[in-house]
Amino acid sequence: MTEAKIVDSHCHLDFPDFDNERPAVIQRALDAGVERMVTICTKLRLEPQVRAIAEAHAPVFYAAGTHPMSAADEPLASADELIALARHPKFVGIGETGLDYHYTSDSKDIQQQSLRIHIAAARETKLPLIIHARAADDDMAQILTEEYANGAYTCVMHCFSSGAVLARKALDLGFYLSMSGIAAFPKSQELRDIFAAAPVDRILVETDSPYLAPPPHRGKRNEPAYTAHTAKVGAEVFGMSYANFAAQTTANFDRLFSKARV
Repeated sequence: MTEAKIVDSHCHLDFPDFDNERPAVIQRALDAGVERMVTICTKLRLEPQVRAIAEAHAPVFYAAGTHPMSAADEPLASADELIALARHPKFVGIGETGLDYHYTSDSKDIQQQSLRIHIAAARETKLPLIIHARAADDDMAQILTEEYANGAYTCVMHCFSSGAVLARKALDLGFYLSMSGIAAFPKSQELRDIFAAAPVDRILVETDSPYLAPPPHRGKRNEPAYTAHTAKVGAEVFGMSYANFAAQTTANFDRLFSKARV
């Protein structure tokens, strides 16, 4: 499995779960065939720490934004602030941003405002928008469509676990769906069917580590090396060999995250 190279398109290497172990975690990822990782900043005040991880490790790139669950508690980002951050050579995406009404529906107005600001920055920088969507399919589809009509931008629906209607809307806009460990859970057949109906040239893989570890590590701390387990399931979903699926998703990543291409 390790001969084929893959990319963890979304992880959180700055989280304390990886304190004192980051170099070893990154090395395990490389040993598992994960040649690049994008570590995601979820609160802009923490951007310097996330940037430092990317600067210290050649295989690591980064993105930054305000997570929707933090939108009410963090200062509202400005498009200019995000655009300025994007000048860094290892800054490759805008976000994660989005809508999460599962626990934080009371802040949906500020979430929507924050999302539109991030979209403006993605449009201006030509960097991909990284979307978190949970229990907000209708509003998410509406905002993504409205904003696309105002000017094109690129986007990945990170850790996609929403419904088929939002998947189709995102794909129709030219966006990408990212497959996390959720897609490998035994009870996720409906989600696997949604992925199977998508064009394979619009699929990425990720861990969202330290969360959502795929089998056989479910319930434990996730890490970028485990992208290989999700990619193995992805290959089965699309009826491909692991090597071909790895090559395809890496090509997809390079097309979308062109600034991280090596």
